[in-house]
Amino acid sequence: MCNNKQISVIVAAYNIEEYLPRCLDSLLAQTYPNIQMIVVDDGSTDSTGKICDRYGEKYPKIQVIHRGNGGLSAARNTGLEIATGEYIGYVDGDDWIEPEMYEKMLFACENHGAEVAICAYKEIGNDAFSGDFSGKEYVLSKDEALDTYVCDNRPYHIYNSVWSKLFRKDIVDGVLFPEGKKSEDILYTTRALLKCERCVFVDHPFYNYVVSREGSIMNQGLADRRFEDEIPFWREQIQIFRAAGRELLAKKAEYYFYRRMLFYYLDFKERKMNEAAGTLAKMLRKEKNHITEIYENDFVAAGDRARMRLFLCLPALYYFTVKAYDKIVIPLRQR
Repeated sequence: MCNNKQISVIVAAYNIEEYLPRCLDSLLAQTYPNIQMIVVDDGSTDSTGKICDRYGEKYPKIQVIHRGNGGLSAARNTGLEIATGEYIGYVDGDDWIEPEMYEKMLFACENHGAEVAICAYKEIGNDAFSGDFSGKEYVLSKDEALDTYVCDNRPYHIYNSVWSKLFRKDIVDGVLFPEGKKSEDILYTTRALLKCERCVFVDHPFYNYVVSREGSIMNQGLADRRFEDEIPFWREQIQIFRAAGRELLAKKAEYYFYRRMLFYYLDFKERKMNEAAGTLAKMLRKEKNHITEIYENDFVAAGDRARMRLFLCLPALYYFTVKAYDKIVIPLRQR
């Protein structure tokens, strides 16, 4: 194992006094020794900052930065300014990682000549998803990685989240997180994958993602996040692919964007967020001609064409049809 390769891990921390010690302890327990741990206290108003300082004083590996509150993107960018490692990783301060995470991911990169390693993750909390993991490593070319990232149609998944990845530093030099926004990982991961030539997916849940801690995003925050951050970022991703000369990928990204919008619509309706659902339906119906054109491509599933056609005609009927299908048809198939 190449212990001479340094990994810089950036931890953004904001008002997570209850969770941060577990996160930092998991970093200190890593089996790979050469890790620069950068903890950025993003203007916390609880004891998070004191916890950072306590760990920084006790463990020389941990470098602590205190800054005024600017959000997750700004905190990560601040950490990037002092990162010296040949590889860059990210951990959210309310999550934690398994001891072998960075050793295994670095080995996978070095062994396969990959610039990015991606691992599976385990959800922690109420309604957490529990998956099956093969433990295998899948080596992907740039084209395979981008197609998997956009279409999500393989037995492994490339998520937007940067915390599930290890990036070779040279491919993310100059790539920053958009500040003042949420869902910032969408564009960071998109730009990183466009710059790399090979990725490796390690199908083992090295990362523990907390999905249900108190204070997580709820209805109005969810609507704002989707309309102000996620939707503009997904649209920008499409333009990034187009500017890179990847027209087919851009069209696929549009298709999956509109598929995602139907999910957003159903989710809004389930949450009784009728105003948000109406706003989304109005937005999509304005784009009806373009959506119809995108859905004429051969890579679009026939069922998706039928669902989109129904939605664009009568959004409310689409919702009730999906509900009826979930209530009647799926249970019958499971008998």
